[in-house]
Amino acid sequence: MDEEVNPDHENVNSVLAQDSIELFHILSSQSHSVIMELCQMMPSEAWHQYQVDPSSSSATARPELIKTMLDYFRSASARKCRNFLQRVCFSCENIPMLLESRLMSVAGYDSNSYENSSPAVTDQNSSPPFLEQRLVKRPRIDHWQQYISEVEKCLLKRWKQLTAGLVREVQLENVWVSPRAANRSRDRPDQTPSSADRGGRTPEPDGDYGYLESRVTLETFLQGCLGKVTVLVGKTGSGKTLLTSCLGQQWASGLGPVPSSFVFVLLEFRQLNLLSRPLSLSELLFQYYLPPTGGEDAKRAIIDYLLTNPEQSCWVLDGYDEFHSKLSKKEVQRKPLHLEDPLPVADLISGLLNRQILPGSTVLVTCRVRDLIDLDGISDKVGQLLGWDQDEIKEYVDNFFGAKDVALREQAAQLLLSSRHLLAMSSIPALCNICCICLEHLLLQWRDKATGGAPMPDEKGSKARTDAQEAEGAQMSREARGEEGNRRGNPAQRKQEDGKRKGSKDVIMDGTNGRPQLAPTSPQVPATLTQVYLTVLGSFLSRDPNHGGDGRPKTKRFPHSAVTTLTILSQYQSELCELSRLAWTGLEESKILFLKEEIPQEVLKFSLRIGLLSQVELRRQDGILASAYCFIHLTVQEFLAALRIMTSNDVNDAQLKKRFSLKTRWTSKSDQKTVFTDSLYLYVCGLASSQCTPALVELAKVSGSVQSWVQKRQDLVLKLLKTMCNSNTLTGPKILQLCHSVQESQNHQLAKQVFGVRPKLELRNIWLLPNDIEALAFVVNSADQNDIGLDFGACSMELECLIVLARCQGIHNLSFHSRKYGDKFAEKLSSVLPKFTSLRKLEFSGASLTATGAASLASGLQGCPHITEINLSDNNLRDEGISYIAEIFTKLQNLSNVVLGRNSTTLNAVDCLIKTMSSCLNIQHVHADGIKDLTVTFFQKSDMNSLLNQNWNKSEMQKLAESLARCPALSVLDLSGGQWDEEILRKLTEFLPQFSITEKIIINDSCSSVEGLVVLTALLSDYPPVMELHIRYTHASNLTFASFSLSYCNLHPADLESVLRCLGTSSDLTMLDLSSNCLGNKGLKKLLDFLPRLCKIQEINASNNDINMEGVVMLAGALCSYNTLTEIHISGGGKEEVSLKFCPDESDDKQQLKMFRYIKDSSILPSDMTKVCRKLVQSRFHWELELSQCIHANSITSAANALKLVSCLTDSQRVTSVELSPQSDSFINFDAVKVEQVSCRLTHFCLKGDHLKKLLEILQQGPQLSDLDLSSNQLEDEDVSSFVHSLPRLKISTYVNLSNNRLTQQGLLAVANTLCTCANVSGVEVSLGEEEQCFIWFRQSETREKSLRVREGSLKREHLVRLAEIVSSCPHLTKVEFPAAAELQSKWIGVIRTFLLSIEERWIGAEKAVGLMCRCLQLNSNIQTVSIHQNTLHLIKSTELTTDSLVDCAVNGYQLASIESVIPSCPFLTELDFSHNILGVEGAEFLCSVLPRMPNLTSLSLSGHQISETAAQNMTTLLPCLRSLNLSHCVLPGGLQLIEALGQCVILEDLCLDSVLLNEESRMCLARALRNINSICRLRLNEIVTAMDNFSVLDLLAATKGHTHLKEIELGGWRMACRGIEELNRLIPTWTELRKIKLSKNLISDQSGEKLLEALKDCSHLEELCLSDNTLGNLTAARMALIFPSLTHLSPFCSFFNSVTSKRLSKTHFLTSVGTSELCAVVASLAHCPLIQEVGLGWNNCRDEVALEVARVLPFCHTLTQIDLECNSLSVSGAEALLKALRFCPALQLIRLWKNKIFEGDVHRLALRDRRMNFSST
Repeated sequence: MDEEVNPDHENVNSVLAQDSIELFHILSSQSHSVIMELCQMMPSEAWHQYQVDPSSSSATARPELIKTMLDYFRSASARKCRNFLQRVCFSCENIPMLLESRLMSVAGYDSNSYENSSPAVTDQNSSPPFLEQRLVKRPRIDHWQQYISEVEKCLLKRWKQLTAGLVREVQLENVWVSPRAANRSRDRPDQTPSSADRGGRTPEPDGDYGYLESRVTLETFLQGCLGKVTVLVGKTGSGKTLLTSCLGQQWASGLGPVPSSFVFVLLEFRQLNLLSRPLSLSELLFQYYLPPTGGEDAKRAIIDYLLTNPEQSCWVLDGYDEFHSKLSKKEVQRKPLHLEDPLPVADLISGLLNRQILPGSTVLVTCRVRDLIDLDGISDKVGQLLGWDQDEIKEYVDNFFGAKDVALREQAAQLLLSSRHLLAMSSIPALCNICCICLEHLLLQWRDKATGGAPMPDEKGSKARTDAQEAEGAQMSREARGEEGNRRGNPAQRKQEDGKRKGSKDVIMDGTNGRPQLAPTSPQVPATLTQVYLTVLGSFLSRDPNHGGDGRPKTKRFPHSAVTTLTILSQYQSELCELSRLAWTGLEESKILFLKEEIPQEVLKFSLRIGLLSQVELRRQDGILASAYCFIHLTVQEFLAALRIMTSNDVNDAQLKKRFSLKTRWTSKSDQKTVFTDSLYLYVCGLASSQCTPALVELAKVSGSVQSWVQKRQDLVLKLLKTMCNSNTLTGPKILQLCHSVQESQNHQLAKQVFGVRPKLELRNIWLLPNDIEALAFVVNSADQNDIGLDFGACSMELECLIVLARCQGIHNLSFHSRKYGDKFAEKLSSVLPKFTSLRKLEFSGASLTATGAASLASGLQGCPHITEINLSDNNLRDEGISYIAEIFTKLQNLSNVVLGRNSTTLNAVDCLIKTMSSCLNIQHVHADGIKDLTVTFFQKSDMNSLLNQNWNKSEMQKLAESLARCPALSVLDLSGGQWDEEILRKLTEFLPQFSITEKIIINDSCSSVEGLVVLTALLSDYPPVMELHIRYTHASNLTFASFSLSYCNLHPADLESVLRCLGTSSDLTMLDLSSNCLGNKGLKKLLDFLPRLCKIQEINASNNDINMEGVVMLAGALCSYNTLTEIHISGGGKEEVSLKFCPDESDDKQQLKMFRYIKDSSILPSDMTKVCRKLVQSRFHWELELSQCIHANSITSAANALKLVSCLTDSQRVTSVELSPQSDSFINFDAVKVEQVSCRLTHFCLKGDHLKKLLEILQQGPQLSDLDLSSNQLEDEDVSSFVHSLPRLKISTYVNLSNNRLTQQGLLAVANTLCTCANVSGVEVSLGEEEQCFIWFRQSETREKSLRVREGSLKREHLVRLAEIVSSCPHLTKVEFPAAAELQSKWIGVIRTFLLSIEERWIGAEKAVGLMCRCLQLNSNIQTVSIHQNTLHLIKSTELTTDSLVDCAVNGYQLASIESVIPSCPFLTELDFSHNILGVEGAEFLCSVLPRMPNLTSLSLSGHQISETAAQNMTTLLPCLRSLNLSHCVLPGGLQLIEALGQCVILEDLCLDSVLLNEESRMCLARALRNINSICRLRLNEIVTAMDNFSVLDLLAATKGHTHLKEIELGGWRMACRGIEELNRLIPTWTELRKIKLSKNLISDQSGEKLLEALKDCSHLEELCLSDNTLGNLTAARMALIFPSLTHLSPFCSFFNSVTSKRLSKTHFLTSVGTSELCAVVASLAHCPLIQEVGLGWNNCRDEVALEVARVLPFCHTLTQIDLECNSLSVSGAEALLKALRFCPALQLIRLWKNKIFEGDVHRLALRDRRMNFSST
């Protein structure tokens, strides 16, 4: 600091001369009036002398005026000069305080010294205005300087108190900081003062170091902090508070980065927490920091000066992490605050940081790393305190133990460096002091034991050392905050910077864990951090000189040889109990400071005596000083709180679970603010270890807890930890914390589970310490598997971490990704690589590796013989580095893949790898991309090279070709991306005969001209091994077998002639691609003329060649002329797709189908189509003409033209189908011979009136129709009536589709009437809802039964009456189904003559359902069956009522009363079904009570009810008479009684106990009963237990032995494994009548499934099979295809979800999630199931071939209503095949295609074409 100038010692003129430059800058910023006022102090003759006009106001003249004025007064008299300087000080603004003080000192104070040299001043009696300012300003400066002096004394006194007894001197130049990039808001103005504002000091430029690895001293870091907000972060105990006091001491001494002219304000947030009321800035400064001595005047003067000169203040805010409030993150308003108004403390601090208060002031904030996020957008500079390195730790240990006991000091240093936990703790100064106390205790204890209890060292010396240590501990304990930080800088920088630190040097490590080895006689250091803290606790307790915990007086400290830590803890149980309670209370209340009254006095004295608590002074709200106490470190408080959790039942399990959570190292803005270090759960895990149990039991005795309680609490912790181990959602930092927790628990079983759910651990952007790696090693080494992967991405770590990492056994995959990892890192890694004996894959990509590092890694990799994959991509290896890696290829025989891309390589690197192939024969594939990649793949033989995007010249091509010629045989050579000219290609073709290429050469994007194309084409004739050539200018050029592609080559007809000529005798071509050229019709003609020479051709693609209708006619003629040409596909009139397909092997087959497909041409004329057809009719083959999307005004959009095409049915007997529609594809298919049946579909026309009449005439004259589709033709009721009137004269065998023809109820009645008027009509199905449907089905067999189904008919009374007449007049009508009708008329029900009637009504249910059933019986006595299921009524005609059913109708028990009166009128009732209602216990009892009144009852179903003991008693009397009993889903309190009674049911044929939970006794009873029921035919025992042992399974299966009449058996959900299936396989051959077997939800493997199917082979009557939810696979599916043909009654479709049916039945069938996608053979068998209704093939990963097979069999399944293909691998091709087949299945209502590989656009398109294609999940 510059010293002030005394006017007596220095001339005023010389001062002005020295400071004139700075004064010039200050005066230049003043207003014009101030300059004019100063100019008036010069006489006018002086201005004339300098030839300057003082009245000039121009900006250009202003600098000259100021310079002239300064020059004049510099040589003027001392009096004039003083007057000038006084005027400057009192008139000018923003003069730096130091300069102003200097000028005022030499200018003097005497007002009479003023000399008026200005002629403008005339009043000699009045004082000048600036003198009045002087009287105010000068005292203000005096108060300011006086206050600064007082602050200096205060800070020096504070520093003296803090540093008393410090072990190590504190110096800012010896403290290391890592600068971090500050996150400043964009809109925040730069408040950095200018050089003038700083009193002439030019600050150091800010360094945005960006990475945490860079480091500087704290002294250097603070340079340039003036006028900025600087944040200093560090861990708890890292010395932040001490350093802020040191900074204040340096300021007070005139040193450091803060000028002494500034006021230095040091505030602690722990003090600010006590200020609850609003304060003004003056109150905060003078009441709670330092009051001035000058009273209120001084306060006002100081505040006034501070507000005027805010840049001359420095505010140090220490310990933001302890602040209870959190800075608001809302957008801060930049307007200044009113400082005279009281504000909350948080607002004052926020205003200071956001420049709303004292803008331009210097602010320094200290906090922990995780609190830095609160200061985002506020801070200008951020630095992180680095922990001590080993040299600093050793220096501290030496200072701690002193020079008196050298042996003890050396042993302590060696012991500390050998312990990873102690070493990690000691990087923090406060914890280093604690570690030293612990080491002293351990060493003295060990020494006393070794010497047999020799006397302690001199008590006085020991006491002196202890006092010093306690002072240090008390000091460091003030840093009870912070959690994160990092120890040192980047390993790559460490060596360069070591010279900057005194005595810094690398510590050489040895041993298995990289630490110095100790003699075997050294004391044992605790294995975990928790045990270390237990020892620390014992160490502090052993320092108590007065008494033990039992109150017995002690004359000296514990003799170390006589006691252990457990003994010490046991003697202080009560004190530790109180301390742990205090710690836990503080933790719960987020409090680290405790007032005196909050701590028991005895405990307080004891804690202060042994050093566990330290004292601090705080000023209360009223300004009175008070004592507060805190633990010496936050981790000590957390450890004691953990002791409380584990030893006191005051902390319940819920509180423990709340506190037990892993903490991430990544800070989030949403994190709850806390002062603690989040180490509590670590200590809790450590205390859960069995090693800590004895200590916990001792301490728990005080709380009344016993050993069992302690162990229970430990088990709970381990259970919580196990849950975390099994979680697969943890991030990298949390997994690392989990490893620490598991290590603390020392539980190897938990460690195994960590990698059980995550074989690869990814760590990203974490600063890793050696103790982190050690925790990781503990977990890795406990795992059983050897395929563990570790992936380090952008993780900072010291080189020592790699030494620890080498302790990890079983590492399979090791990855490093970051630019932080360079050659030194690779060198250290290479030294430990051979220790990874299980290493298979090494990745060192995206790093800073050069050739030097590559050489190191290559050396280390030679010690890894089992490695298979190496990835060194995205480094800077260059060619030299690649050569180092290539050298090890021959030494690592297990290599399979090496990735070397993006390494700044040239052709030399590629050439090096190719040369390596000649010596390393196991290289399979070299893939080089000049821009992206360089990969080497290994195998047993050389296979493939890919050298992409290499822009070689002719000489380089020759060099490459020579290397390739020496290579062993290659299957593929890829040279794409070269863009070579003709000469380079010619050079390549010259060497081609020397290459050993077995498959192909790929040169995509390498042929750049037609000349080059000709060079390559010549290979087909010049070099016979070349069998295929694909050339595209823009995409591809491949040389392979039997194929020639010249797409996108701009070929014209003349060029094509040259190319064809170059082909010469290459007649073996199978594929020729000429697409996207300019051939036109002339080129097409040349191509067709060349066809005879291509005798083996299979496909020609001539698309996009500007071919028009002339070419189309040529193609039609070619289809007839060339026998081998079988298909021609044309779209867009020939301008788009033109594709020709050939079948050379079937050239003489006249039965061969030929297809001419012409689509997507809106301009085709009838005359053009006539030309095409005239060519096609000349064909003697079976052919098919397809016209799709060919729309023209005179084409088939009109009904008249459509009818002309339909007339071909009468003209030609070879037509197999006619499909015409103006909105979709149109087809006319022909056969080579006469056909028996024709399919006719005319849709989306307007077939009204005459058009319909004409159509009917054609159809009556035409052949037999298999089906007729007239949907969507606007027929309406009148035309439909005309059609059905003519229906008897039409020859139709399957169905007629009249859907979507705008029918009303009248049309419905007309269609329904066909049941009476047309004898061969077997069924009518009509729906008038949103999806209008109308089908007329024709009889397929000899049966005469008919059915009528009306859905959504909206029928009114008159319609119902007419419908009843139709129904009554149809003698063979056996089934009628109706939707909701207006009302059920008694007359309507009475006249029914049908066998079966179904009516659906929404109101049917509950009490109305009961009433409806009774009403039906009263109206019609000839009803055999009355069944109401949900809201549908089913009536069956007969003479007597035999079945009464109310199923799932929500009937309550009290609603059954009316049934009691009906029962007597039904003496022949044989079946009663009241399943799935809500009868309740009373309703079930009532129902069972009336059972005895039904003497003929043989079938009873009460599913879903609770059968009480009373109801069971009533039922037992009836059971012997029953033939069928269904109690599925029942709750049976009296179950055992019922099961026992089953043994008397000797005539029982059907038994269902599905989902009836049976215990062991009930199952045994059931087995006994089954042995007695030999008549059983149907047995359903699905889900009868939640878990069943093998004995129960085998016992129940054995009970079915001898049941030769068994037809159906269901054993789903038994979880049967191999033994059960084996027993079942032995029984199945005895069930000769078996028709259905259900074994879903068992444990049937693929092998067991095969044996089961073999056993079922002899069940010739088998109709249904269900094996869903088993683990079947391809083996079982293959066996199905072999076994099913022999089962003639079984539908070849096998159900794995519900059931399978025979050909005679119509049921639901699923093949869902069977474990195999090979289902084509099974699906093909559906063609033999014409009555199948539903098919499920979901969740099988089926591909398009299954969909194609389904599409093929659909025409055979006329009754199919639903297909489920969800969650498969169908593409749009498979979906389109299904869409095309939909027209053959009019009854099909839905195809589920959710979750297939179909793009969204195709989904929308397909769904619009047919709404039955469902792509949603519902």
